[in-house]
Amino acid sequence: MVQKVAIITGASSGIGAATAKELAKAGVKVMLAARRAERMVQLQQEIEADGGEACYQVADVTSLTNMEALAQKTIERFGKIDILINNAGISPFSYLQKRKVQDWDQMIDVNIKGVLNGIAAVLPHMEERNQGHIINLSSVAGHEITPVRVVYSATKFSVRVITEGLRRELRPDQQIRTTLISPGAVETEISTGITDQEAIELLGRQASEQQALHAEDIARIIRFAVEQPSSVAINEIVVRPTSQRR
Repeated sequence: MVQKVAIITGASSGIGAATAKELAKAGVKVMLAARRAERMVQLQQEIEADGGEACYQVADVTSLTNMEALAQKTIERFGKIDILINNAGISPFSYLQKRKVQDWDQMIDVNIKGVLNGIAAVLPHMEERNQGHIINLSSVAGHEITPVRVVYSATKFSVRVITEGLRRELRPDQQIRTTLISPGAVETEISTGITDQEAIELLGRQASEQQALHAEDIARIIRFAVEQPSSVAINEIVVRPTSQRR
C-alpha cells in the first residue's frame, strides 16, 4: 500500500487515532482530521517518530466548507486522496422521554451529515481519478435497537443506508469501493458526552457484564479492508467482542 493517502476523521483519539497509526505502519500517508489540534500534533509526532508520514487539519465534519478545505489540503500536501475513513461520531445516549433534543440534533449533524459531507468532499476527486475507497464507521447499534440508544441507532442505520446506497449508485466501471464497519462494544471516549444519569447507570451495568474491543482491533479490521486488491471490495464487516451476544 505504499503511496496511498488516507483522510481519517475523528482522528484525535480512539478508533481514528489507532487507525492512523495502523495505516501509517503499512505505508499509507495519513491526513488527520478532528477538532482538537493538540491531540493531532502529538499523534503526528508519534507517527513520524515511527517512520510514517502524517499531516493534520482542524476540521468540523458538520461543515461542508471545512470538509472541502480538508480534501483540498490533502491534495495539496500529498497529491491525491485514495481513502476516506468517516470515523467521527458522537453518542450522548439518553431515554427519549428525557427529550434531550439538542443531543439528538448533534448526533444527526455529526453522525449523518458528517458522513455525507465527507463523501461530498472527496467523491468528485475520486471520480476524476476513477479510483478510491470510502470507509464509513457504523455500529452494531445500526443493526438493532436497544434502550437509550434509539437516536444513535437511527443515525447508524442511516450510515448503513448511505454506504450501501453509494455502492449501488456507483457505475460498474468506476473503481471506487465502499466499506461499512460496524463495531460492537469498544473502549473509546465516545460515551463521555452522556448527560442522562439513568443512561450512564444502564451502560455501566452493561459494561461490567461483557468485555470490550480495543480501538486497535478495529484499526486492524480497517487495514484488512484497505489492503485488499482493487478488484475486491469488502462491503460490510460486523465485529463484536466474543462475549457480546446482541
